[in-house]
Amino acid sequence: MNEKKPVVLVTGASGFVGRHIVPALAREGWSVRRAVRSPEGVEGEVVIETIGPETDWQAALEGVDAVVHLAARVHHKHEEHAVQLYRNVNIAGTLHLARCAATAGVRQFVFVSTVLVHGRSNEGRPPFSENDVLTPRGLYGMSKAAAEAGLRTLARDNDMKISVIRPPLVYGAGAKGNFALLTRAVDLGLPLPFAAIRNQRAFLAVQNLSSFILRRLGHPDPASNFEIFLVADREQVSTPEFITRLADASGKSLRLFGMPPGLLSTLLSVMGRQDTHDSLIGSLELNISKAIATGWQPEVSLDEGLRLALSAQDV
Repeated sequence: MNEKKPVVLVTGASGFVGRHIVPALAREGWSVRRAVRSPEGVEGEVVIETIGPETDWQAALEGVDAVVHLAARVHHKHEEHAVQLYRNVNIAGTLHLARCAATAGVRQFVFVSTVLVHGRSNEGRPPFSENDVLTPRGLYGMSKAAAEAGLRTLARDNDMKISVIRPPLVYGAGAKGNFALLTRAVDLGLPLPFAAIRNQRAFLAVQNLSSFILRRLGHPDPASNFEIFLVADREQVSTPEFITRLADASGKSLRLFGMPPGLLSTLLSVMGRQDTHDSLIGSLELNISKAIATGWQPEVSLDEGLRLALSAQDV
């Protein structure tokens, strides 16, 4: 008689991280139910058009053992006008899903938050750790911090085990945002003004994020219903070092030159690229000792992760 596979619901399954974690879960013996906004004709999918406080999760959660919640409102062109949107999706939507999951008897809930709940930089301070007082920046960071707080309260009154993961910039095949911009710039051989930056930043290969999620699902903490983890690659490097390693992985010649950080910061602000400034110029170091203490080890090195990120075979 075949043993029944455990079932995991993955929200945001068609997104960048979702496209990596879904096959990883399947390889580890999970039956994956993919929550998507529109039908893609893939086995195991369930259509959830919008995530909010009124979403009907009953059918999606039937028979589910674990939930990996990736879906979120990440960026909006006019963030200052999107307060309610962030609240509906990232806060109310997350907490409604968690409550429905607990009611449905789901045993584990993994919530992918963001390191931005700590702020955008730890310049001049020790690496961020899970016990720091949060100082979130921007609507996205604030909405994730509020969702975390709600999940902590929920965990006090339910048996469902909740794991919160706070990743830094996640890179890999299909990544968008600043990683895609850097990759394109390196590919085109554009001169990049980052040689004078002296910072230290944490990055996270999508394979390492996936492996930590799998670790949490396979080894839940029997003593606690709520745990928070900072997760990153072992190597935390400067921006110019990261770009140099990216160029090496792509086999491209790199054209780095030095622009005074103050001038570069001003230029990026004038260009309306505050997100690029925050992600590339300041320091963002993470203490990942708690994640390592679970028995998890990053599966790939920074160089391996970058090589995989540039390989279409990795998706």
